[in-house]
Amino acid sequence: MTIVVNAKGASDAGPSMGPARGVIFIHSCPRAVSPHVEWALSSVFGTQVAIDWADQPVAPGSVRAELIWGGPQGTGSRIASALHPFRQLRHEVTEDPSPGREGERFSSTPSLGLYRATIGMHGDVMVAEDRLRTAMLQAATTGESLAEEIARLIGTPWDEELEPFRCAHEGSTVRVLHQVV
Repeated sequence: MTIVVNAKGASDAGPSMGPARGVIFIHSCPRAVSPHVEWALSSVFGTQVAIDWADQPVAPGSVRAELIWGGPQGTGSRIASALHPFRQLRHEVTEDPSPGREGERFSSTPSLGLYRATIGMHGDVMVAEDRLRTAMLQAATTGESLAEEIARLIGTPWDEELEPFRCAHEGSTVRVLHQVV
């Protein structure tokens, strides 16, 4: 089930949405932690968030959920920050591009931690020049291939780890983009 939540301070830029909008995919959450996740999201949105959790077949004992959100620009990063303390979660938060601002994507897994990317108007991950230069220097210094460094920059390790969990959302009303790039 998809839940629509709106952050306080949201304008009337769309039906039940603010000037920014996005999706929260909680791919796996230990059942005992789920009320704490709801409380954390409630603090971001300024209203009670009650999630209709579904079992996560890929991780028995875990639940999954998805929420469409709307609110002021920057809400995506506030959501990611609120979920970050729950290290056992596998989740993704997106904020769509909005006027004057690129979008963002946050992904997190217990083994890899938090990943953040700037998302362009067409949904592609955008990597800044200074990050590419650092990747080139890192590859030269460590002996790792530049391809491996670039894969990390565009989130490939997170995509690979989350893919089996994304497939569990296939029957949902919100479609998951399997290949962000």
